[in-house]
Amino acid sequence: MKIALTSVFVNDPMAAFKFYTEVLGFVNKVYMPEMALAIVAAPDEPDGTSLLLEPNQNMGADTFQKTIYEAGLPTIVFGTKDIAADYQRLKARGVVFKGEPKKTDWGTQVLFEDTCGNLIQLHQVEEQL
Repeated sequence: MKIALTSVFVNDPMAAFKFYTEVLGFVNKVYMPEMALAIVAAPDEPDGTSLLLEPNQNMGADTFQKTIYEAGLPTIVFGTKDIAADYQRLKARGVVFKGEPKKTDWGTQVLFEDTCGNLIQLHQVEEQL
């Protein structure tokens, strides 16, 4: 068993699709603007887990999303093998970061805004010797 599809609430699926594909470099899996439906996948695993950019206009999702954001918590974590390079690449593309990458007990991480109501954590696991 494996995760095939998961979702993240966004305040505008079409704007999120543009950000996730054009800025972050994710690949288009499904794009149906007339149905507000957008699904993307990581460029290095286009047939791996997909991410549904879910409209937040139902059952209190907008309140949940706002509360998580205001608490400074990431909605989702994206792994990277080179956080310094990805940080610089994304920063050059206009991504708004909440500080610089910092080492923690769990690796190196930094938060950024996805322009659609979420904080995303970029995380690199440190190699164990």
